[in-house]
Amino acid sequence: MLKFEDKRNFWVSNQVYLKPEYLSHPYISGNKYRKLKYNLIEAKKTGKDTLLTFGGAYSNHIAAVAAVGREFEFKTIGIIRGEELALKIGSNPTLKFAQSCGMTLKFISREKYAHKTGDTYISELKNEFGDFYLIPEGGTNTLAIKGCEEILTDIDKEYDYICCSVGTGGTISGLINSTCQHQKILGFPALKGDFLSEEITKFVTNENWELIADYHFGGYGKVSDSLIEFINNFKKVHNIPLDPIYTGKMMYGIYDLIDKGYFPKNSKILAIHTGGLQGIEGMNQRLKQQNKPLIV
Repeated sequence: MLKFEDKRNFWVSNQVYLKPEYLSHPYISGNKYRKLKYNLIEAKKTGKDTLLTFGGAYSNHIAAVAAVGREFEFKTIGIIRGEELALKIGSNPTLKFAQSCGMTLKFISREKYAHKTGDTYISELKNEFGDFYLIPEGGTNTLAIKGCEEILTDIDKEYDYICCSVGTGGTISGLINSTCQHQKILGFPALKGDFLSEEITKFVTNENWELIADYHFGGYGKVSDSLIEFINNFKKVHNIPLDPIYTGKMMYGIYDLIDKGYFPKNSKILAIHTGGLQGIEGMNQRLKQQNKPLIV
């Protein structure tokens, strides 16, 4: 199975340290490695040779599952939201990469995608593709959370706050389950809406967490000039890249909260860099079309 090399935490400000999960693997990095680890073990254990999952046009999860298939000799199938994308694979870096890894891409309407987890549609997929191991969109399930519980180690007990970006809620759930009593977990959602709290509650029992919903910049995939400027300056100063969908928004939020006096004096903050860097190329395509500053 995939080997994970634990890296030392990076100091990035007086109070903030960064855990570089993104350095674990060129393509199966950060929380994607953690989420897929025990799912791959289970797939092997149950004799499944095909992984099927779901995602959008620039999905980190789709790219990671495709890379896993190539590295560990699984067949992979990606059910992609948006029929129009079938004609745009060549110009979409995420889908192009997934296809180069051998992933079979099936494009469906957004209306049908909304019902993707229903028994009727799953039966349709089994009739079309045969038996497969199903991984949910974003990768979050109980096995994924088990993997994310391994992000924090003994050396991380010294931190008072653990911060992470939030997509489907799996990563933060694993962190919540593995923290010490004195620590508080702050999640920075990339999406608008209050549904994430309910999702996270399904997987955790500790109550030492909070979602900071002020830094989604308009919702999933939305950015601003100030966010891009922050990401570029952060890389210039620290030589650490941030993606614009998840980690960039989280770090922006952490620094803004520090400026506003949210954190008690002398508290130590650990930010989890969950990867997602493959999404930068696709975002730059969109920014270029809008004559906006690019991520460098």
